[in-house]
Amino acid sequence: MPGLNELLRKGDIASSHRPWPRAVVSVEAWHEAIAGLAGGQWLLLGLWGEPDRVHMALRDETDETVAVVTLDCPARRYPSVALHHPPALRLERAARDLFGLEPTGLPDLRGWLDQGNWGVRHPLAAAPDPAPIDKAYAFLPIEGDGLHQIPVGPVHAGIIEPGHFRFTANGETVVRLEERLGYVHKGIEGLMAGATLEAAAKLAARTSGDSTVAYGLAFALAVESALGVEASARAAWLRALMAEMERVANHLGDFGAICNDASFSLIQAHCAVLREKVLRTAQSAFGHRLMRDRIIPGGVTCDIDADGSAAIRTLIADIEALFPALVELYDNTASLQDRTVTTGTVKPHLARQYAPGGYVGRASGRAFDVRRNLAYAPYDKMRFDVPALDAGDVNARVWIRIREIEQSLALIAQLLDGMPQGALAIELPQDRGSCEGMSMVEGFRGDILVWLRLGAGSRIGRCHLRDPSWFQWPLLEAAIEDNIVADFPLCNKSFNCSYSGHDL
Repeated sequence: MPGLNELLRKGDIASSHRPWPRAVVSVEAWHEAIAGLAGGQWLLLGLWGEPDRVHMALRDETDETVAVVTLDCPARRYPSVALHHPPALRLERAARDLFGLEPTGLPDLRGWLDQGNWGVRHPLAAAPDPAPIDKAYAFLPIEGDGLHQIPVGPVHAGIIEPGHFRFTANGETVVRLEERLGYVHKGIEGLMAGATLEAAAKLAARTSGDSTVAYGLAFALAVESALGVEASARAAWLRALMAEMERVANHLGDFGAICNDASFSLIQAHCAVLREKVLRTAQSAFGHRLMRDRIIPGGVTCDIDADGSAAIRTLIADIEALFPALVELYDNTASLQDRTVTTGTVKPHLARQYAPGGYVGRASGRAFDVRRNLAYAPYDKMRFDVPALDAGDVNARVWIRIREIEQSLALIAQLLDGMPQGALAIELPQDRGSCEGMSMVEGFRGDILVWLRLGAGSRIGRCHLRDPSWFQWPLLEAAIEDNIVADFPLCNKSFNCSYSGHDL
């Protein structure tokens, strides 16, 4: 089996945006890429479409090579990746809905993002002989004596986003879970087409509200990659400071919410107070609780002054003073351990196959973190550890969050201590013609991928944003098997996959 670089050399280099080039390959080379995924040589980072072509991002763990392969689809058909590599299934179904691309041999022909209301596969043209979309989504049938189904959602009792969960259970034991998502599809990639960089940056930052900094950063880095420019050192450090504050806020919220789903609300109450302190400090330092629209292509829109730095240092001291007691309480509460240990375990072979990012992957033995493995500024100059565990259960996902909070607090201190001087933003080239770029950023859930192509006037020709949840939602289905129905909220919260980021 050739390496990724050798595979690229078999095609026509369409973009040399280093360190992640793209090549248009033949059908034979596409099959080689599929074989590399199925054999475990490479990992799938993303799969997305256009009206007449399909793209696939691959990663080789042995040398950290990342590349994009493209297959032209003049007849709007291509060999299915999911037929041999299941992690591609939902991505192919989504591209089929959005662009009418038909994967030959696709194991599941049901729509994914299309809820049966669009009436077309693609706004420009219908797919060749498209399979009909039924208004009633065909869930998998019940098979076996003593089984019953429990439908949950898409509208839930809490103030959360919509998603449908169809349980097949034997008494209280879950034997299968099937998810139906796509209810919050916003058409964000379609809205980006033709948009200015300023407008597109705002759309990117709203892909998933709890990851607005991470998405804003990923989009900015992809634009800068396409244009061949770099933000100033000060802008890069300010971006990282906001990203780490976003990570701490979300991990604190998740830690408390997981404990609350195990009927231990005391930790949630204290974590909610700490999370609120993070958000208020962000407001004080950067002018917005979520730090939305503070990162733009070319730099940042705001600086941090002495008062802002002091507020963040006070925040670090407050969390470091209060957080260890919450961790000790979690670790020494038998009723909590009874609910989280060995619950919702991701099996090792699935973790290897789906290569999930973030705490889902790191709790299952995958010590992958874009900040370290594919380092971008300023993390290439930072000192931090990437915690990893092998248990793969709810408890492990809790501990990964705990350790990442500790690491992020240390990173924030490093960023404040070493903050360089420099401009907040650089002037971007006005019109480079057709060019493309790609980036990967470590959000609090895991790796976010953004690929884009710029056209005349540096307007967006095509932009694809891949949330880490695409490779985590399927694992939730597997993790809940053989657990009781009552443990689903606990498992679900320990994954905390994004609906909005996934549904685009």
